[in-house]
Amino acid sequence: MTVREMDYLKIVNVSRMLYYQSKLIMPSSENIAIQTPWLAPIVWEGTFQIEILNQQFRLQNVSIGLVVFAIGEYIDFLEVFLQTAETYFMEGHRVKYYVFTDQPNSVPLMKLHEGRQIVILEAQGSGRQRDAYDYRMKMISLFSKQRFAKEVDYLVCAHVNIIFCHSVGVEILSSLFGTLHPLFFGFPRESLVYERQPQSQAYISGEEGDFYYSGAFFGGKVLEVFRLTKFCYQAAMLDKAQDIHVMWPDESYLNKYLLYNKPTKVLSPEYMWSKQLQDNFQEMFIDWDIFVRISKYSRTSGELLDKVHCKNVQASSTRPEIGTRFS
Repeated sequence: MTVREMDYLKIVNVSRMLYYQSKLIMPSSENIAIQTPWLAPIVWEGTFQIEILNQQFRLQNVSIGLVVFAIGEYIDFLEVFLQTAETYFMEGHRVKYYVFTDQPNSVPLMKLHEGRQIVILEAQGSGRQRDAYDYRMKMISLFSKQRFAKEVDYLVCAHVNIIFCHSVGVEILSSLFGTLHPLFFGFPRESLVYERQPQSQAYISGEEGDFYYSGAFFGGKVLEVFRLTKFCYQAAMLDKAQDIHVMWPDESYLNKYLLYNKPTKVLSPEYMWSKQLQDNFQEMFIDWDIFVRISKYSRTSGELLDKVHCKNVQASSTRPEIGTRFS
């Protein structure tokens, strides 16, 4: 947008935008929620016009930080993560990749798009998963206050064992966003795997709960991410001091925070979907040995390999067997 003065009046020239006129906005699937009870949008493919959003965010000249931890053996996932993020994450916008790692010399050298930068931040390794979560929340909260707030407008926190398979753009940006976990979308609240120990800081009763959010992809304005991660760290440390072990550290404290601090935008399960999840739907509650992907479209493994030349690597975790399954 350019502005020039003429006889004390300002003439504004606005860049021209050409895009199709949206009809009745409908998501890609039928009979699904597109808005939360607190009026936050649930982002599905087909509910937004990316050309308009790109123009709005470019006028604001926003910058986005993508935070990832590549510690210990998880360094093996980093190259594919960065390669696919360069292809699909925030295309056309300024991005800083904040890589926390205990092996800085192993961070791959990559040619990045204009306006993008990799920032290597040395981190400590940990042999215990519980300690690793505490450490991640501590470091994100500290750096959000001391550094990130001075360098970027939005912060996105992602697990390193993710492959970006389709465009993930500014439609996700909001003051605070969470991503619906695909395993538990549509479940009644009593079936969600919230922390049920009343003595835990992550405790959510059976009469509470909106959605179950994934710990693999969340973010928002830097100040909001600071508040979220600070709560998660402090709550986890309080539980640890009382020798309380929650079932799912990566998600329990996050879900507790988002229950009482409602996100201003919610990403649909499309952002955490995968072809393997679809193919192994019947068995997934028993054996969750799957490489988590952010993908708004299902792709075969062959298509994915042809597209981004991904390594054949996996990250495993376990999930409890759930009686009720969503359709």
